[in-house]
Amino acid sequence: MPPDNAHATALLIGERGIFITGSSGSGKTTLALTLIGHCLPRGLFSRLVGDDQLFVEAHAGRLVCRAPATIQGLAEVPGLGPRPLPFEPACVVDLHVRLLPPAEILRFQEVASGDIAGCAVARIDVAERNVAAALPAVMARLSISPFL
Repeated sequence: MPPDNAHATALLIGERGIFITGSSGSGKTTLALTLIGHCLPRGLFSRLVGDDQLFVEAHAGRLVCRAPATIQGLAEVPGLGPRPLPFEPACVVDLHVRLLPPAEILRFQEVASGDIAGCAVARIDVAERNVAAALPAVMARLSISPFL
């Protein structure tokens, strides 16, 4: 069975895969690049897996994603188009970050998960186009510095 195609961006922080979804222009790439930029100076391995389109499929009950070969190692920079950067070919997804309109975000969220390609994946909802709020929320959810 062929993998599903998802409109999403994914990255690795350490060994943890982060899958970011949201509407076009919601800030998926910006959040991924900000997370990478936050982690690298702190000595945490962080790399893009894919930007904008990902193939997703279940492997042994875990969600795995990878970028199509035609866009591997490229991130779309607003106003400039696709630009190359270091990447990993695939990741196992540990956290789904949904970028939603601010009015849809609960101030305090219960621990949640959702189904992607038949796999249960932990989920956090953050306001679209608000990296300042999303960055600490994702880092806290993953217990990454400065959160323990």
